[in-house]
Amino acid sequence: MDTIEEPDSPPADTRPLPLAGIRVLDVTQVMAGPFCTMLLADLGADVIKIEPPETGDQTRGAMGFKLKGNDSMGFLNLNRNKRSLTLNLKNPAGKATFLKLVEKADIVVENYRPGVVKKLDIDYETLSAINPRLVYASISGFGQSGPWADRPGFDLMAQAMSGVMSVTGHPGGPPVKAGVPVADIGCALFATYAILAAYIGCKSTGRGQFIDASLFEAAMAFSIWDISEYWGTGRVPEPLGTANRMSAPYQAVKAADGYFVMGATNQKLWRLLCQELGREDLLDDPRYTDIPSRLANRDILITELEKTFITRSRDEWVKRLLDIGIPAGHMHTYPQAFESEHGRHRQMRLEIDHPVEGKVPNIGFPVKLTGTPQQIRMHPPLLGEHTDEVLVELGLEPESLEELRAQGAFSL
Repeated sequence: MDTIEEPDSPPADTRPLPLAGIRVLDVTQVMAGPFCTMLLADLGADVIKIEPPETGDQTRGAMGFKLKGNDSMGFLNLNRNKRSLTLNLKNPAGKATFLKLVEKADIVVENYRPGVVKKLDIDYETLSAINPRLVYASISGFGQSGPWADRPGFDLMAQAMSGVMSVTGHPGGPPVKAGVPVADIGCALFATYAILAAYIGCKSTGRGQFIDASLFEAAMAFSIWDISEYWGTGRVPEPLGTANRMSAPYQAVKAADGYFVMGATNQKLWRLLCQELGREDLLDDPRYTDIPSRLANRDILITELEKTFITRSRDEWVKRLLDIGIPAGHMHTYPQAFESEHGRHRQMRLEIDHPVEGKVPNIGFPVKLTGTPQQIRMHPPLLGEHTDEVLVELGLEPESLEELRAQGAFSL
C-alpha cells in the first residue's frame, strides 16, 4: 500500500499510529458517519464497518456513474483503512454477534434516525450495560431530542434550517447551498473531537459516555461572524457573495481576464493596496477611511477598485499583491487545485491499490503527523471482505461461522 511522508521532514520514528489498538464499530452510512470513522482509521484505529448484507453502505452505489466494480468513487474516498463485516442486525444471530463485538470495542458510531437503534436493541443504554467503557456516538440530522429530532436529516436540510443557506449566494439571488457539504463534514469533525475527548476521559474515569452530534448544530456552529453581526446590531445577515462581514475589500474581484481573490483586511494593507494600484485618491475619500466605513460602502468600493483591476490580468495582480504582502490568490477548479504545484507538494492526492479498481485516487490526509505519519494501510473494503477475519479474531471456529450463516446472520 502507498504511504505518505511529509516532504522535507525528518524520518518518522517507529511508534505506532496514535490510535493503534483502539477498536471502533462503525454502524454508519453515506457521509458524516463514514468520514468521522475514516478520520479515526487514518490515525490508526481498527475500524470495523458493520454493513447490511447484500446492499452494504448505500454510498457504494451512489454518484450516478460506475467504475469497474460496484463501489462508487464517493465510497472509495470515505472508507479507506477500514474492515467490512456484514451483519443483519434484525436477525437474532446477527445481533448476538454484534453484541459480542461490543464486549471488546472501545467506540461505536451510528447514524440511524433517532429511535432506530432502540428498536434494534443496540442503543447506548443496552451496549453500555455490556461494556461500561464504551464511547458511543450518535450522528443524526437534528439530534436525539427536540421537536425536529424525528425528521430525516441530510446536509441540504441542515444548511437550510441552520441559517447557512440564508447567507450563501449573492444579494437578491435565489437560495444557494454551500458548494461542499459543510453540515455533513462539520458534524463528522465535531463528532471526532468529542469521541477522542470522551475516550481520553474514560482512561481516567473507567466509564465511557454518549455523544449526541447533529448536522444542524454543526452547521450552526460555523455561523460565528454572521450571528455575531445579528447579536451586535440586530440586522439579519444576508448573502454577500464572496465578500466578508468583518472586512473590506476582502472578496473576488474582476481583472482583465476573469476573477481572482484578494483581501486588504487592515489599515496597513489598505494603504499598500491603494499605493500599488495608484489609487491614492481612495485614501482621502471619507467613505473608505476605516473598516466600518469601507464595509458600509463595500459595493461602490469594489466598483472603484475594479476600474483599475480590469486593466491587467489575474496572474499579474496576484503576483503584484503577494509581492507587497497583500493576501491574494487564483480561483481554482478542483482539478487545478489538486494538480497545483502546492497541492502536489502537500500530497493531497493519493493513490490506493484496490483489488477491483486497480489504482484509485483518494483525497490526501488533511493534516500531517511528522512523528507517526498516516498511511494507507488498507484499501476501502469490498462488501463483507473481512467478515470471517474479524469473527475468527473474536474466537469463533469455522463451524460456528457456518452455523451463523445458516441462521441468517450474514444475509437479509
